[in-house]
Amino acid sequence: MEKLVMRLAGSNTSVQEFILEGFPAVQHLGDILFLVHLLAYLASLMGNTLIISVTWADHRLQTPMYFFLSSFAFVECGFITSVIPKLLTIFLSGRQTISFAACFTQAFFFLILGATIFFLMAVLSLDRYLAICKPLHYSSIMSPRVCFLLVTACFALGFLFMLVPVVTLSQLSFCGPNVIPHFFCDFGPLAKLSCSETKPVETLFSILVFSVIFTSFLLTIIAYSNIVVTIVRLPSAKERKKAFSTCSSHLIVLSLMYGSCFFIYIKPKQTSRVDFNRQAALVNTVLTPVLNPVIYTLRNKQVHQALRDALCRVK
Repeated sequence: MEKLVMRLAGSNTSVQEFILEGFPAVQHLGDILFLVHLLAYLASLMGNTLIISVTWADHRLQTPMYFFLSSFAFVECGFITSVIPKLLTIFLSGRQTISFAACFTQAFFFLILGATIFFLMAVLSLDRYLAICKPLHYSSIMSPRVCFLLVTACFALGFLFMLVPVVTLSQLSFCGPNVIPHFFCDFGPLAKLSCSETKPVETLFSILVFSVIFTSFLLTIIAYSNIVVTIVRLPSAKERKKAFSTCSSHLIVLSLMYGSCFFIYIKPKQTSRVDFNRQAALVNTVLTPVLNPVIYTLRNKQVHQALRDALCRVK
């Protein structure tokens, strides 16, 4: 990927590397921040890996919902790995430089995997809608083939939506300055460093990002509006509580994701603040990935039982 980026850039740039500013106000706490973020990174990897392992090991969890959850966990591992290791390097050694190719490679994977996550969240909303509102048709609609095609489509759409703006930006001229006021190579900060006219590619990027987030959000709103109507009509309070509990975890994760991404990519330009963007991005790349495995498993009795059975087999 890095070689491809350099070939695409060609001779359009004199910048060979960028400097990631990170968090200058707290850089003197590098060792402590390194430890905190390392623990968060490992916790997220372990939590998501646990979801994937339990889902594939226990036949009771080999259902469409858990297939989508394990796919989501897999993508999230890649998503945080595209950002956190470099942040750990900045905290530990103070090495803030990143090569031109590595920077755009990071942006490429971060944006593609991020878009894929939003599409997967929309698919999870659709899955919950069908399970609660169309229970008699759920098994026939959500066949293994359909589930596989839906996940494949999420990856393909994420790739197609984000490939063009990232590649286009990498072909523009970068002649200095080269300091990125962020802790990773995001599209917006990179575009501001280009010597070329970036308005067309920034407009394209904004349209595509808005399309990804708005489409996912709209599908989620439609799905959960129908879910709420269906749950309210259930005759038993116990049934209503059970139905709501299957959706609450998903809604918490959605709130964290949409909230942080709104402030980073969708908010009006005049409210943009560099420090606030960094904090919102930190929620999106560190806090949310740590909480997701906990949120999805903490109140899930099926996962708890599968874990207990797995521990018993080990003993």
